[in-house]
Amino acid sequence: MKTIAVLGTLDSKGEEHGFIADLIRQKGHTPLLIDVGTGSDPTITPDITRDEVAAAGGLDLQALMARKDRGECVVAMSQAAPKFVARLAKEGQIDGIISLGGGGGTALGSGAMRGLPVGFPKVMVSTLASGNTAHYVGSTDITMIPSIVDVAGLNRISKTIFTRAVGAICGMVEMEVVPAADERPLIAASMFGNTTECVDAARKILEEAGYEVLVFHATGMGGKTMEKLIADGLITGVLDITTTEWADELVGGTLSAGSTRLEAAGQAGVPAIVTPGCLDMANFGGRETVPEKYKDRNFYIHNPQVTLMRTTPAECAELGRILAEKVNAYTAPVTVLLPMKAISIISAEGQAFYDPEADAALFSAIKEHLSDSIKLIEVDAEINEVAFSSACAEALLENLKR
Repeated sequence: MKTIAVLGTLDSKGEEHGFIADLIRQKGHTPLLIDVGTGSDPTITPDITRDEVAAAGGLDLQALMARKDRGECVVAMSQAAPKFVARLAKEGQIDGIISLGGGGGTALGSGAMRGLPVGFPKVMVSTLASGNTAHYVGSTDITMIPSIVDVAGLNRISKTIFTRAVGAICGMVEMEVVPAADERPLIAASMFGNTTECVDAARKILEEAGYEVLVFHATGMGGKTMEKLIADGLITGVLDITTTEWADELVGGTLSAGSTRLEAAGQAGVPAIVTPGCLDMANFGGRETVPEKYKDRNFYIHNPQVTLMRTTPAECAELGRILAEKVNAYTAPVTVLLPMKAISIISAEGQAFYDPEADAALFSAIKEHLSDSIKLIEVDAEINEVAFSSACAEALLENLKR
């Protein structure tokens, strides 16, 4: 028998969460009703009151509610709920979590779930699940189920959806994850289509040395997820070959991983190697989606839905500075490697993004701003050549030994 947190605004959605709790009991598990409502009194009796949740975040909820600012109350509760739920999970008091909600309920429920580790069962039934859910899911593994109809009472449609959602969360908590027979240390690697050959070759060397390599696609969310796993202490070393997400962050492309990209390894004290892989390109959607201010730039149509824009010498100089300053904050052994002949497939001589001036600006800025205490290796090769991929793997192995 497992304990499943049923978290929701029990003032406005009490009946619906009570229905969920009853189904969980019928499946032989124990529901733990957690109230995160900030309006009127709950319509069903919670196991955990809203005041208990708020206290976990150091909040006086009653004082906040007295000001009758719903937005302020929801924001405050969304800050307290993740702390409270994370504590329950850490102490082994809950084995999974499920929530139902509209806009506010989804923000509260998914916010609480994002504070839980990858692999912890999470189900969010939401009116917003059919749209862009990136800011609700974040870099976690929340299962979002469209509610189809509003979470407003029980009817033949909502009962069906809620019942299936209970089946999902119960199935998740019942399924035991069997630990791998060989728990090898984990290496996180960043990869793009333009650096696949490099990462694959380096991965083989690292696997032969006794490591398991997790590859993350550098598409914004991939970088965020990699950083989260590093911050969560699951990663032993970082093979950061593809730092392209910083180009999107700088120019407003579609695949930014945010301004904290390249920080987790330093903060966690994890050995790493870093290269400027694919900083020659920023990503946009179809050609028509590229901002007007960039109309005269050098573009490469990757496919009808993806347009790549070549970064300029000025942008490359700024990217080099950013990369160097991020790496300067690393506390564990780190090496920066430069593929002097090409930082992506299409930046090689004769290719669409070949631009020696831009590459020179990038490399010069990295050298200028990188601390003298950090090892820098220049490799006379393109990023996908064996000479470079081998140098990356060997440098990381050396840093892991140190």
